[in-house]
Amino acid sequence: MFLIKTKDDLEEGTGKLSCTTEIQAVFILSPTVIFFCGFLILFISRFIRRSFNKWKKSKGIFLEFNSGNMRRKQSRSLTFQGHFRDRIEMLLSAQTFVGQVLVILVFVLSIGSLIIYFINSTDPVRSCSSYHDRTIPIDLTFNAFLSFYFGLRFLAADDKLKFWLEMNSIVDIFTIPPTFISYYLKSNWLGLRFLRALRLLELPQILQILQAISTSNSVKFCKLLSIVLSTWFTAAGFIHLVENSGDPWLKGRNSQNISFFESIYLIMATMSTVGFGDVVPKTSLGRIFITVFTFGSLVLFANYVPEMVELLANERKYTSSYEVVKGKKFIVVCGNITVDSVMAFLRNFLRHKAGEINTEIVFLGEVLPSLELETIFKCHMAYTTFISGSALKWEDLRRVAVDSAEACLIIANPLCSDSHAEDSSNIMRVLSIKNYYPNTRVIIQILQSHNKAFLPKIPSWNWNTGDNIICFGELTLGFIAQGCLVPGLCTFLTSLFVEQNKKICPHEPWQQLFCNGLKNKILTQRLSNDFAGMSFPDACQLCFTKMHLLLIAIQHKSAFYGYCRLMLNPPAQVKLHKNTLGFFIAESAKHVKRAFFYCAICHSDVQTPELIEKCECKGKARRATGTTVVVMRDSQEECCRPQDPYSEAHMSFSSDLSVITKNFFCETEEEIDRLDSSGMFHWCRATPLNKMILKRTDKAKYEFRNHIVACVFGDAHSTLMGLRNFVMPLRASNYTRQELKDIVFVGSLDYLQREWRFIRNFPQIYILPGSALYSVDLHAVNIEECSMCAVLSSSCKSPSSPTLVDTEPIMATLNIGHLRISCSAQTPSGPQFAQYFSSNPRKSKCRRIPILTELKNPSNIHFIEQLSGMEGNFSGTNLHLSTAFATGTVFSGSFLDSLLATAFYNYHVVELLQMLVTGGMNFQLEQHLDKEKLFELNTGYSTILSGKMRCKLGLLSLNQTILSDIEPRRTFGQIFCGSLNNFGVLCLGLYRMIDKEARNPEHKREVCWFVITRPENEFSLLPSDLVFCAIPFSTSCYKKDSKASPPCEIINIKPQKEETVQDVSPDQTLLVDHARDSVSQLPCRPVPLLEPKPIPSADCKQSKLTLGSKRSSHHYCTYPGETMEENGKESMEETTVEDAYDFHH
Repeated sequence: MFLIKTKDDLEEGTGKLSCTTEIQAVFILSPTVIFFCGFLILFISRFIRRSFNKWKKSKGIFLEFNSGNMRRKQSRSLTFQGHFRDRIEMLLSAQTFVGQVLVILVFVLSIGSLIIYFINSTDPVRSCSSYHDRTIPIDLTFNAFLSFYFGLRFLAADDKLKFWLEMNSIVDIFTIPPTFISYYLKSNWLGLRFLRALRLLELPQILQILQAISTSNSVKFCKLLSIVLSTWFTAAGFIHLVENSGDPWLKGRNSQNISFFESIYLIMATMSTVGFGDVVPKTSLGRIFITVFTFGSLVLFANYVPEMVELLANERKYTSSYEVVKGKKFIVVCGNITVDSVMAFLRNFLRHKAGEINTEIVFLGEVLPSLELETIFKCHMAYTTFISGSALKWEDLRRVAVDSAEACLIIANPLCSDSHAEDSSNIMRVLSIKNYYPNTRVIIQILQSHNKAFLPKIPSWNWNTGDNIICFGELTLGFIAQGCLVPGLCTFLTSLFVEQNKKICPHEPWQQLFCNGLKNKILTQRLSNDFAGMSFPDACQLCFTKMHLLLIAIQHKSAFYGYCRLMLNPPAQVKLHKNTLGFFIAESAKHVKRAFFYCAICHSDVQTPELIEKCECKGKARRATGTTVVVMRDSQEECCRPQDPYSEAHMSFSSDLSVITKNFFCETEEEIDRLDSSGMFHWCRATPLNKMILKRTDKAKYEFRNHIVACVFGDAHSTLMGLRNFVMPLRASNYTRQELKDIVFVGSLDYLQREWRFIRNFPQIYILPGSALYSVDLHAVNIEECSMCAVLSSSCKSPSSPTLVDTEPIMATLNIGHLRISCSAQTPSGPQFAQYFSSNPRKSKCRRIPILTELKNPSNIHFIEQLSGMEGNFSGTNLHLSTAFATGTVFSGSFLDSLLATAFYNYHVVELLQMLVTGGMNFQLEQHLDKEKLFELNTGYSTILSGKMRCKLGLLSLNQTILSDIEPRRTFGQIFCGSLNNFGVLCLGLYRMIDKEARNPEHKREVCWFVITRPENEFSLLPSDLVFCAIPFSTSCYKKDSKASPPCEIINIKPQKEETVQDVSPDQTLLVDHARDSVSQLPCRPVPLLEPKPIPSADCKQSKLTLGSKRSSHHYCTYPGETMEENGKESMEETTVEDAYDFHH
């Protein structure tokens, strides 16, 4: 390596001197000696210090005498050293501005020294630069500052030995001393100055300080690039040195003249495993180095370079801006962008045919997509675009052009461990979007219902422009509550909103019927003008018989509420206007178009529904009406049309009543139900928790029958699931007080007492501290006599495996399903089941407890399927194709993901769903109540009357109810028309018994039912079929001579004293009689739930609660362990709206 050259070999005029062996040895050996000597000194110092400390501890008794002054001096010294070291550490860590400048300056000087090395490498290695070369003083200045920085790092280091072995320290030791030696020798040699290339590893830190890079991908790319470049230049410098110097033991005879560029070329060919062979090492040191370097370069090039290319490609691919094309619609989707959420969204958003999709989807994700997610985007590349960014940053919102988007949809993660944090982050996204562009339409998914209150408070939030909220907690618990009221109703409603794209191969006849029902969906369509003036029953029957369409609801202008509201099966007094929006259960939008094209003149004699198409007689009028898909909300002015007589009658009901008529209502206030301010829910004074806690030993005292048992899992630290959303549909005012079922919650008292403040104003709610995993607690609430047992999913934090999230509900289902009850006892499910058992004594020996289980993870359905005792199940593990779902024994809110796309295409469908499952509440009513509270308005009797007189969903038997009076009733069409014409009852579907005995003899003692959604008009009925119906409030569904006592008997109660109203004018007699017959149980004024007012105990009698069906008809009862007098003396706190929304975890 070291060659002896004479000065004659070089020209003296160039300023280049030949390097003798002694000069090269000095440049090589001096840093080596410094390194090893320093290492030895530090090692010996550490050894001596540790030995001295051990000796001092062992001789501590003899040193205490003279240690006082030494300790004081040592403490002062340590204090000074501590402050000094802290200041230096602050500088070196770049936590201050001066420290940042220092770190950047050191990096710049190191790179400058490396550049000087590149310049000097153009000279032969065997020559030395004289001081005529101007780069030497500059390099000396740089290294002088670097030596100062090295000294600061040495002083700040806690472990000096570890500092000495750091890479940056080794670089400084082998590059700084040769510079000072060159000053002494008046000549400079390349030597090991190529090690300065290792300083490139600090490039990411410098760029972060300069805020040139901020994203994780850019930082990662810079780290990989710095590793590749530093390794590349360092290896090339070593090859350049040894190949130009030759092997030392051969005195340079095998050296070759190669430039630094050729060395870089050789290293690149080696790293890429190409090896062209035009430039190869000839020295032994060079070949040994290349051999060892090849193994490391394989890992370096095979891993780092492809990853760099991928990061660079993705950075350009996913960080670009979305190009808005004029005339092309698009939406922005952000939030929880995962494989499952994207698949669920695309499955429902792209449910139309390829030629009908004209809206592009721009996904805004905060992390780069995985390979699986990239594959999904590639499969739908014609409709999807992914851009990396966050909705919380205006720059990213600008890149996705939110201001030009049709809407911005925010997806939530229902399986997250912290639902409150998930909701908070999504609400912040809404704030960011609305602040960036207030007119952007936002549709958001919310997990907890109380978090909904924050969104309408945003100044730019506007329901009328299409902003919407899909609350998972509210809808999920609402579905389960409806399933508790009516068996199978949960499955019936869910099937109307599930998009099933998978091919189904039924194995049994009943499975084929169930799958046919899954084809039906809720669709909307503006009705033809020829429907104007018709009553709803007439329009409904016309659509059913002539068009084979099932019209279930309309949008109607309410005189009481002052806005367009949805009405399910309205009475005959309601007349349809022009351009009325109708809600249908149908298979496709093409079918419901018949209601839009219908012409009374052209289609009067048409018998085939397919022939009802657009005619020419009213083409101009039809072009002015609406279409099937409604994207934006109608303004309030569009809904203001001439009022129908029904609305006018109710409007005058509150304004034209005489004082005597009003006194009639006030006098009956003590005997009637209390409702909240909206008139939508039953209300009672706030009940102390300790009075509603049950004991296991008091089972005989309670005598619960036909009640609802809700199994809850949670503890004192669990996130609240919002049981208020479960209770409200069960306390809807369209059910009479006699129809209300007792609700018994079984769960941890620590958890339930946190929920109690939000449900204490609802009547007939009880708590049993315990667990559904123990049979003793289940028997204590008389679960054998319950009408339904709901197992709610755990609110605890999700475990590591998504499968284990439903462990407790599945185990509770196993425990409850194992119980068998003798059917000789009273059947709590109603006369429809009692009739079946009585007519089949051979099969009625035993039955299972009716149960409805909630699953957070729908893939866990296979655990429930094993407990169903059914054979011939559907293939696969799809929840909505399972036997448990078909029979109405399991529910999962996973299908609510599809509502995001539904809300974008047709927000009216989401409003109808919310009205059906929440007991009648929707955003319009909430908005109306907020206005009432703001202006202190009081709607009086009209609000109560309109709130109670709405349809309820029920399940009626063909034999023991009013449906038995319909003749003939062999087909679904006959029962539909007969019930609608005679009773105003709207039939929606069937609940049919599965004949299990023929297929599964070992379970022949059990009875199982499945749901059939919207049967065909000519569908044949069986005597055991039950019918899902929309029943008017004032309709009595059971025969008066029926011996069976229905659990949900719908009756009309007349006032007991007819002489109460005497001085009523003739014009008001009709209204008073109507009030007596329909709403005799209504108070003269609503007792508010959302904004209660204190009521003195002396003004009204304290009502008591009954615990069981034997005493459920009484108006007065006592709390467990309480007398009427005690209850009357106690002042009870009432829930306010602030309490209703003020809970998180």
